[in-house]
Amino acid sequence: MSEQEKPKKKPRPAPEKIIPTSKDMDATKKRVHPRFVTGKYQNIRLVSMYAILIGFLILPWLRWNGRQAILFDVIEPKFFIFGATFMPQDFYFFAFVFIIAAMMLFMVTVYAGRVWCGYACPQTIYVHLYQQVEKLVLGERNKRIKFDREPMSGSKFAKLALIHLIWGVFSIITALTFMSLVVGVDTLILNGNPLFFMEWGKMSWIFFLIITFVTHINAGYMREHMCVYICPYGRFQSVMFDKDTLIVSYDYERGEPRGARKKDSHPEGYGDCVDCTMCVQVCPTGIDIRNGLQVECIQCAACIDACNEIMDKVGYPRGLIRYTTERQLVEKQKTKIIGWRIFAYIAVLSVAIIAAALIAVGRAPLEMEIRHDRKQLSSIGRDGMVENSYVLKIVNKTDERQVYQVRLDGDNTAGMTLRSRFKELPLQANEPYDLPVSIIGDPNVVPVGSTPITITVFSKDGTYSASAQDVFIYTPKDAK
Repeated sequence: MSEQEKPKKKPRPAPEKIIPTSKDMDATKKRVHPRFVTGKYQNIRLVSMYAILIGFLILPWLRWNGRQAILFDVIEPKFFIFGATFMPQDFYFFAFVFIIAAMMLFMVTVYAGRVWCGYACPQTIYVHLYQQVEKLVLGERNKRIKFDREPMSGSKFAKLALIHLIWGVFSIITALTFMSLVVGVDTLILNGNPLFFMEWGKMSWIFFLIITFVTHINAGYMREHMCVYICPYGRFQSVMFDKDTLIVSYDYERGEPRGARKKDSHPEGYGDCVDCTMCVQVCPTGIDIRNGLQVECIQCAACIDACNEIMDKVGYPRGLIRYTTERQLVEKQKTKIIGWRIFAYIAVLSVAIIAAALIAVGRAPLEMEIRHDRKQLSSIGRDGMVENSYVLKIVNKTDERQVYQVRLDGDNTAGMTLRSRFKELPLQANEPYDLPVSIIGDPNVVPVGSTPITITVFSKDGTYSASAQDVFIYTPKDAK
């Protein structure tokens, strides 16, 4: 019977709309060994993923004005970011940064789906890197699957040991990089001792082992399970998707009914899908995109490149699997890009960016707060003078050593004198200091009750100054 005389196969019904589904939500499913494919989108992925990885690895080694450019010192605590120093009081600035990052991620998700997961997520990057190690040691997909089924032997043990050794090196480098961003390269590694790790404290070893172990297990074993069962982003993506969200989709009308055929032939009753399962073999989460959009899909577009390669071989047009929208694929309408949500996201992002910029520009190089002694607001000395005690919290936020002085300001300071333990206060770059001071008042001059006062801290060269207000309290025992 010729191909033209074969009975027509009943087409598979296409779903009325693309909805998130999950074919296999069992965490015990078989290990996924994806086939690596080349193509336009995979080239973009490789460039973006490994550019991010290289950037992460060299980040602790960048220098700025003789200091590590990026350092999140949680012990001090101080954050150094390209010459700018952020103290605990500046953490609200990072709140705006996180809001901006979250809004940008949401906006990208609404219009471009999970491109973050497929092209930039650290989980995706490390899983791809560790799977490349398996390919280097074991070979292509079929060989890796066969290797998993083989009983343990000396050869298998040696290959597993080699894989874990290379994974371990990557995990150790990752742990050292993370710790260098927190502890500092100079402290952690570059202390002149080749056996620098022998000088680590207990906490350094604990964090090093934890990060190394988590990286090894996560990228080596958890892999797609992290994306499918643990990462919350994959769960709430379906809430953010709409008919105009760009997603990886299979064209049911064009592809069904699927079936094998010879090259350059198109039997009657068949769609363009030759049922080669390449789209399944290259998927890093092991799903079949032909079953519709699923929560496991990270939109890496590996299935697109694989399908386009097969279409080229059989002589069919590309695009059987492609980036498209539900409105365009199912409803055959033009995708609506401009909507009320884009303006809402732009408005929120604009407010957050402007606020963060104003905060960053308006950061004072000198910060000062006054804390009145709450145990004894005022006291009468042996000389009959009234004394109020304060603590000035001074923070030198510049990157240079400064010498500060303190003075009493205000229009209601008649009869008052400021006394400080130090005439001059030298502070190193980014150094805080609590300076006790007292204000002595003449009871014959200062008014009874609370008198507003202003204390000013200023640098000796007159470049920086900061002021804060409090009150001077005088309550004589015979006052009514």
